[in-house]
Amino acid sequence: MRSTVGTLLWRAGLAALLVCLVGLLPWLAHTDPALTVLKARSADRDPTPEVLDAIRAQLGLDRGPLHLLGEWLGGLPRGDAGQSWISGADVTPNVLQALGVSLLLTAVALAVAALTAALVCARTLRTGGRGRRGGTGSAVLAALPEFLTASVLATVVGVQLGWLPALGWYGPQYTLLPALALGLPAGAVLGRLLDDLLPGAFAEPWARAAAARGIPPRRIARQAVRRTLPALLPNAGLFVVGITGGAVAVEQIFDIPGLGRSTLEAALAQDLPVLQAGALALVLLAAAATGAARLAARLLIGPALDDGALPTLHRRTPPARGLLPLALAAVLLAVIAAGLPRDPLALDTGRRLEAPSWSHPFGTDALGRDLLARVAHGALDTLLLALAITAVTLLTGVALGLLPRLSGPLADTVNAVPPVLGALLVTALAGRGTWTPALAVAAVAWAPLAAHTSALLRQERAALHITATRSLGATPWYLLRHELLPAVLPPVTRHALLRLPGVALTLASLAFLGLGAQPPSPEWGLLLAENQPYAERAPWAVLAPAAVLALLGALAVSTAGGVRPPRRRTREKDVPARPVPVKEPAGAGAR
Repeated sequence: MRSTVGTLLWRAGLAALLVCLVGLLPWLAHTDPALTVLKARSADRDPTPEVLDAIRAQLGLDRGPLHLLGEWLGGLPRGDAGQSWISGADVTPNVLQALGVSLLLTAVALAVAALTAALVCARTLRTGGRGRRGGTGSAVLAALPEFLTASVLATVVGVQLGWLPALGWYGPQYTLLPALALGLPAGAVLGRLLDDLLPGAFAEPWARAAAARGIPPRRIARQAVRRTLPALLPNAGLFVVGITGGAVAVEQIFDIPGLGRSTLEAALAQDLPVLQAGALALVLLAAAATGAARLAARLLIGPALDDGALPTLHRRTPPARGLLPLALAAVLLAVIAAGLPRDPLALDTGRRLEAPSWSHPFGTDALGRDLLARVAHGALDTLLLALAITAVTLLTGVALGLLPRLSGPLADTVNAVPPVLGALLVTALAGRGTWTPALAVAAVAWAPLAAHTSALLRQERAALHITATRSLGATPWYLLRHELLPAVLPPVTRHALLRLPGVALTLASLAFLGLGAQPPSPEWGLLLAENQPYAERAPWAVLAPAAVLALLGALAVSTAGGVRPPRRRTREKDVPARPVPVKEPAGAGAR
């Protein structure tokens, strides 16, 4: 009971800190809120001192940020989140309406993600965990950027074929294309994580006994999914919040009035009442999603976590095939080697958006620059920085995942912050600099890895061999080093490698805020952003960097297949020799 109260207080404190940071954002960034609001209201109006003073008096900016924050917090118990600084409308109804739109979109996207995850692990379910698992198709799908998928679906399916509406929000049919753009990558990631755990479930004694008794394989597969789902539910909860607040690009492409889009517009216009209400709604949603995930995990597993009698899911898998990673790496290196001798900045306006040819194998962009040269020269910065951030987030996620009471609420709060808002907060606190984008991405990318570590660790601690080793006198430090970490680190490392292409894309998305790579830099994600407006006229300008990024994702996931738990040592000297007290029978001392 005491630990539950402490966790709730910690979660409430983090939510209050986030709301306060959002409320102080303009002053932390050393910007003038009155000037930003004036530009948002009327970009053509001159910012004279009289006009700015009038705006300050109207909004109460002259009374200071703490007074404004106190007034806003004081109205929350009455359901009053203030009025928008831009439109003057009440914030609460607008935020609730945007939240409802985002939740509907999220629900359909989760259905798409569940179907995609089922297709990814269908081979493992059909074979009972035997044979080769997880092809590179799911890795490519997980590496596709959401805004690129949304652009292709809107252009091809919505405009050219006319099968589904591609713009607006006027009914359930308008949710299908954006839900596909959001659900396909998320489902590929969840499917890979589920596919990683299923062989351990099929190898447990109950599964072998059920197969020996002639129980149909379909029923065994359903129970195997039920056995492995609790380890994935925390990440599924993070996906709910991430899709709700982070679907900014998709909502903009399809013109959806969701919470992510409204939060982005409020952040850029420094409309603090709307921004604070949106951040608070996402934090509350994160708390609800986490509670639902933990309740569902408890219902699926039952009292087995407390009994300490669970088999371990992490068994030594057969060696991964080494030819596929080598082949993918060879293709990636060949692309880089072919483009490095070319000039990535050479302009030739007479050859704008030229199709691929012998002279320009990847075609040219809107300024006539060679895309092969730009992809090759952008590889070094993209790969090295993404690898460095992935390594840092892996270490941070594992370290914090070992402390679930500390990291659980912290991960939920961090994950509730949309990427745009997180970048603005990091920039306000750390300032603009070379490492600001990397710091902004690393500050939020550890949350899924920490949630994954905590979920796996919780189940591994309830394993029967841990109970047996503890009964022999093993210390907590021994259990952590020799039993828990060797079982948890390989799947979390594979998870981190699966997110490597996403890290590279998140770095590029910060360029829209004036952070990170700026034109004419050939960074991969920036190439996607620059050429996206020409996707219909010159699809190769987008497909070239997208294909290389998908190749990176396939390489990362296929390489992760070689990360396996070490063999369990069974020598007697490896077991701690701490004496276990044995109670003598009554009367033994009298003999």
